[in-house]
Amino acid sequence: MRPVGRSWWLAVVACSGAVVLGHLLRELNIVLNPLAWSSAEIISALLSFTIAASVLVRYYGTGNRISLLLGLTFGVTGIIHLSAIFEFYDHFLKPSEQVRVPVSWMIGQTLLGLLLLVACVINKWLPWPRDPGKNVVALSSIVLSATCLVSAAFLIFPSTPAIRPHSPTPRAWELLPAAIFLIAAMALNSAKESDGFAFDTALVWVAGLNVASHLIASQSARLLDASAGVAELVNAISYIVLLGATLLDNARLFRRVRTLAISDSLTGLANYRHLIDVLHGELERSGRTNRPFSLLLMDLDGLKKINDHHGHVIGSRALCRVATILRLNSRSIDTAARYGGDEFALVLPETNVSAAEQVVERVRNCLLADTEVPQLSLSIGIATFPKSGVTIQQLLEYADRALYAMKEQSKRGRMEKRKRT
Repeated sequence: MRPVGRSWWLAVVACSGAVVLGHLLRELNIVLNPLAWSSAEIISALLSFTIAASVLVRYYGTGNRISLLLGLTFGVTGIIHLSAIFEFYDHFLKPSEQVRVPVSWMIGQTLLGLLLLVACVINKWLPWPRDPGKNVVALSSIVLSATCLVSAAFLIFPSTPAIRPHSPTPRAWELLPAAIFLIAAMALNSAKESDGFAFDTALVWVAGLNVASHLIASQSARLLDASAGVAELVNAISYIVLLGATLLDNARLFRRVRTLAISDSLTGLANYRHLIDVLHGELERSGRTNRPFSLLLMDLDGLKKINDHHGHVIGSRALCRVATILRLNSRSIDTAARYGGDEFALVLPETNVSAAEQVVERVRNCLLADTEVPQLSLSIGIATFPKSGVTIQQLLEYADRALYAMKEQSKRGRMEKRKRT
């Protein structure tokens, strides 16, 4: 069976199960406390506001316009949840009238389902300006217009949602948002991107859980019976699922931003900023313990020639090869960094001069054993705290002088070799 067909069959089975569950709950002689229902609405409103804030943070971190649309939508939904409490008590205090479903509940849920459906196609159908401010204005206009249209549809309609206890479907109005959420769930599932974000998967679950919530509520014969209570619980669970997914994605985004802030984009090693932070930390630690640490400053020989003869792609590849060798010869406590264009650094805690020289020898042996063309070589200078200096600047300058002394020595050696030949 094709995946699309399987999804439809699962949807049919799940919807049927929700209707059966609602019918069974309808037979139970349970009446919920109005205070409990009000508390559930307040919790749902708070969850909506929290989701709105988290999703808007996601928008400013990723530029994803669907996040902005849904953030604004959940903000409006939270306001509607709060207004539903006042409407509920208005109905509750008038027992002689026909019991009706709170219109605000229907407006909020229908609006959420409709805008979930709009979110599936909005990026493809509408051209968007590059200016983030204009995006905010455009999407705010869409959410405001949808809110006005949905509210007008329910408020102008001659008969507000009524509960008919003896009908096979006492709250038939609930089938409308259920159908909208079902279409949105199928559309979101097919349009879901495989970018690893939990938010996209959670949207499908939110739509699906709201389908179940409205189908269960459609069997509610009283305003506060078991079916209505379970429907409210499932609705709150859908918000919790989305909030959890949003927080998880935000945590991943913050971790990614932090990694990008301290790492070099080409080699993946620490960048200059993180190198200086590590050196600060080592100076403080070694100042307390009176233990040495070493700094290796390295320069890739002949990078310009590699770029001229082989191209910049091979030149970038050469930098990555050096980075890989540094990683292989580093301990977990060491920090390998890209110091500049063709310069690298390696911070070696708890390492004296002789141990640092052994690291230099291992790095050179790895370069010699590398058979990839072109052959690479490094000029390396060593500075050790406190012998070579007691500040970051002193250590860097000492290592830099040692590096260029080695470069000059290598040049003289090559020149003498040419003279002899």
